[in-house]
Amino acid sequence: MPFADGVFDLLHSNLCIQWIADPRPLFMELLRVLRPGGFLLLSSFGPDTLRELRVAWAAADGTHPHVSRFLDMHDLGDAALAAGLRDPVLGCERLTLTYADVGGLLLELKGLGATNADAARARGLTGKTRLARMQAAYPRQADGRIASSWEIVYLHGHAPREGEPRRTPQGQEATFSLAALRARRGAQVGATRA
Repeated sequence: MPFADGVFDLLHSNLCIQWIADPRPLFMELLRVLRPGGFLLLSSFGPDTLRELRVAWAAADGTHPHVSRFLDMHDLGDAALAAGLRDPVLGCERLTLTYADVGGLLLELKGLGATNADAARARGLTGKTRLARMQAAYPRQADGRIASSWEIVYLHGHAPREGEPRRTPQGQEATFSLAALRARRGAQVGATRA
């Protein structure tokens, strides 16, 4: 990111990181630009998102993935810890949205800009026959509508405060300003004299 180290008190990302295959470098960069003690709050899609669409596409065309794979909550937590986020808290919420038909779901995904980011996806156009097979394989509810699962993963935590250990590629290190050290030493010397 084109920002200096430690310039933000708060970073918030709402449904923007799900396209990243490896979140570890992202968390390292987020922690780099957070001030000591700064707060990170983010949300992302979890692996159960669009589960029905993924299954329908697998039944219609099992050769290539047609729906992006999303990171598991545990993978995000592990990456956050590995980067040095302090006391990360994670949770998830599952939502079910319904649509009149598969076309309605696909139009909404297109409107969101949610395309298949999987590296193993097919690089050509999807033919009408495969699309029709997928639509036929998509399960319908008793009222004829289709359901779409959405798993939202939430994560929040703090950057290490000054003097707390921070993870780096070389290991853990703790940093603190010379002024903070002098102030602390002065407080200890004053307490001893009193």
